[in-house]
Amino acid sequence: MEDYSRIIESLAVKFSRLNNVTILHPVTVKNQLDENNLLVYVEKGKALLNEQIEIGEGSSIFVPAGVGGTITYNAGLDDIASELHNEEFLVKHAKFMAQHKEDSNNSFFLLYFDAKIFDSVSFFSSLEISPFVLKDNLVIGEFIYKILAESKLTEAGTSRAITNYTDLISIEIIRYLIKNQMFVEQLVTNSTYFKDPRLIKIFSFIKENLSGDLSNKVLAKQAQVSEDYVGQYFKMLTGINPQDYIEYQRMEEAVELLRHSKESIKEVGIMVGYKDTAYFCRRFKMMFGIPAAKLRRREKEAQKKAKEAAEAAEAAALAAANS
Repeated sequence: MEDYSRIIESLAVKFSRLNNVTILHPVTVKNQLDENNLLVYVEKGKALLNEQIEIGEGSSIFVPAGVGGTITYNAGLDDIASELHNEEFLVKHAKFMAQHKEDSNNSFFLLYFDAKIFDSVSFFSSLEISPFVLKDNLVIGEFIYKILAESKLTEAGTSRAITNYTDLISIEIIRYLIKNQMFVEQLVTNSTYFKDPRLIKIFSFIKENLSGDLSNKVLAKQAQVSEDYVGQYFKMLTGINPQDYIEYQRMEEAVELLRHSKESIKEVGIMVGYKDTAYFCRRFKMMFGIPAAKLRRREKEAQKKAKEAAEAAEAAALAAANS
């Protein structure tokens, strides 16, 4: 249990967004994935994972970052669910999902967040696990309601509170895995991150040099092992080979740059180690299921809506104070 606690203590959790939606028409999203971890919490209605596992109110579906799962929203209704692949759903989602209304008989929360070991390794993705169901976990629901409530406030500390509640949700997910003996081998493997300081040195070096040469020859020097052995050494401790890990880190950094910088897609690719823009765009879409340009547009739209919602909330607060 000590190893599990060390994993939890090392996690850097970052909230991305929370959507509270009503389903306008039942929909099955094939290979639904995101650059962040995705937690689908069912408040009202039913959902289906991989067209087999049905869940109801108070249960959740968890999809690790970059891992696809098939999710049906409002499963079991008389209407036949429309089937869309992830990219198509991102374009047409407004036809199937709308902001939640109080009088609706279905309500889903979609929570997106990061959870990284030493702020370097995407923890749930590194386990190489498939999407899974957390049945009847009302604790997660309580934390989600708290995030929703905080997001509507204009008081100091809301961002910190939201991060703390997201952190508690990630702990609850890990506890659920341990309690139900799910993916135990992968969890034990991840505990080895803390037993070899050379591995942490490699993580830090990769994070600080994403645009540079990260060949096995260079990594071998950091770990003080032979070039022939470094790939085996890294995979033995992490469960993945170093070049796959490097690509994932590069793509995660690309997501951050696309969200928060004004650099062109070509410049973003170069900044994370891709001189060939076309190759960068192909790999990005393959990993996240959405083109880099479309992610940037989506982020701008989300920021615009968030700004409008904040301005509306501030105006409503002022109106109430003056009435």
